[in-house]
Amino acid sequence: MTTFDAIYKNLIKKIMEEGIEELNERTGHKIKILPGLTFQTDIEKDGFPVLTLRKNPIKSPIAEQVWFITGDKDTEFLRKYTKMWDEFIEEDGTITSAYGYRWRHHFGRDQLDQLVKHLTEEPHSRQGVVITWDPADDGLYGKGLKATYKKNAPCPFAFTVNIIGGRLHLHNIIRSNDMMLGCPFDTFGFSLLMCTLAQKLGVKPGIYTHTISNAHIYDNHYEGALELIKRENNHQNIFPKLPENIYDRAEKRDETLIDEIYQSFAPFFKPSEPIMGLDIIK
Repeated sequence: MTTFDAIYKNLIKKIMEEGIEELNERTGHKIKILPGLTFQTDIEKDGFPVLTLRKNPIKSPIAEQVWFITGDKDTEFLRKYTKMWDEFIEEDGTITSAYGYRWRHHFGRDQLDQLVKHLTEEPHSRQGVVITWDPADDGLYGKGLKATYKKNAPCPFAFTVNIIGGRLHLHNIIRSNDMMLGCPFDTFGFSLLMCTLAQKLGVKPGIYTHTISNAHIYDNHYEGALELIKRENNHQNIFPKLPENIYDRAEKRDETLIDEIYQSFAPFFKPSEPIMGLDIIK
């Protein structure tokens, strides 16, 4: 197993054995939950955090991160590679809470561009914070008092970046993570963002930290979770040679970039068989 496989498998086991089972009113499903879970993985030592214990898409989180860097809320570029955000698309083809748009436009400043400039000028700064959550509109039923929900409220709601010891470290803070679907997807995507920012700033990638306020498994995923806990494989850690200039090429919407990143993983990524029944719950 990869290092991330072992970390992830232990988290799933912990939730299935120790999680508190409750009914989620919004979805109508029972879920097993643990609060405040955190894990870390060191890119240089452990390789890239890719889940190999089951087949799962890796081109989708690659395309998603490239789309985030563009700062778009229009989904035309993204939908060429993945339909995972389709349920959140408005009639005009946009996603109002698109993470990249929030990072680059929504708050009246380009947080991502300013992050790069700030850490270039002051690499030891402790103020490298990027926010996705808008307290004026997200959560608490949004702007209204009526119990209605927006199509999408950001799950990874903030991340921090620190350059320590000549390496760039990213801490991703997540309010809610579907552990069987969202967690490996987010881990892969934001680790790629960490590597992209490290590359842009001319330093090595370091430790990726993933903190979850509400880590849960849905009842219709219990069987799949138990199957995953039983699995073993001999997959080696993956150390991809990523293409150069990812940040700049993503900003320019370079359509060859996504496949180039994917191809840096493809020769080494040999996942186990898929686990059936892992359906997305809206």
